[in-house]
Amino acid sequence: MWISLIAIALYLLAAGLLVRAVAQDKLADSRAWLWPALAGALLHGAYHLLVAWRTPGGPDMHFFSALSLVGLGMAAMTTVVGAQGRMAGLGVLSFPLAALLLFVYHAYGHEPSHGLDWRLQLHAWLALLAYATLAIAALLALMLWAQERALRRREFHAWLRALPPLTELEELLFRTIAVGFILLTATLLTGVLFVENLFAQHLVHKTVLSLLSWLAFGALLVGRWRYGWRGGKAVRWTLTAMVLLLLAFFGSKFVMELVLDRA
Repeated sequence: MWISLIAIALYLLAAGLLVRAVAQDKLADSRAWLWPALAGALLHGAYHLLVAWRTPGGPDMHFFSALSLVGLGMAAMTTVVGAQGRMAGLGVLSFPLAALLLFVYHAYGHEPSHGLDWRLQLHAWLALLAYATLAIAALLALMLWAQERALRRREFHAWLRALPPLTELEELLFRTIAVGFILLTATLLTGVLFVENLFAQHLVHKTVLSLLSWLAFGALLVGRWRYGWRGGKAVRWTLTAMVLLLLAFFGSKFVMELVLDRA
């Protein structure tokens, strides 16, 4: 579909405009990237709606579709936050990633999904929202690590000036983790309530890894509130928890759907 290729081009245009603004040290005043990013996200969402309309069964929730939907969530959140004047530079990473995931999904093709009732669809959508939010947190953690590293080495690059102050970036990181943690909690609760047979559906390893990730994110939030965790410790905990979450969902889907060829 041409709609996906146009969305990819718009994402890359938005990222290119952001890179130029960073190179010229004009990111704070630049809004040229906003409309291509918004249009790209809208077309990205429209592509998934068209696929759902044309594909028999329920919404396409297979491996590459789920990755693409997470990319859409990341792009949409970056656009909303960046439009408010905060962290527009995050689009340098999230927009190309969304474009790549959409391209892979388009190239791989679509598969009919088994019909899911509203309860399992709610569980699936909450999961995708949680993964997208916490993936944004992981990108923020990487940016925080790069910023701290550059400051320690007294390397004042143009991209460093495009980031907010260290304390503001850290605050945004923990706010994003808190929102993602709430969504992940809702995901686990709906899973417990709506999944009928945990063992028959081969979900034990997925559940265990998700719980470990939930505990890691929860421990990080408690550590921040109780002990003032920050900096490198916050980055390590965030990335460790995110790796566990990726293994829980996409690692499981990769093995089940692409290796074992099971729905």
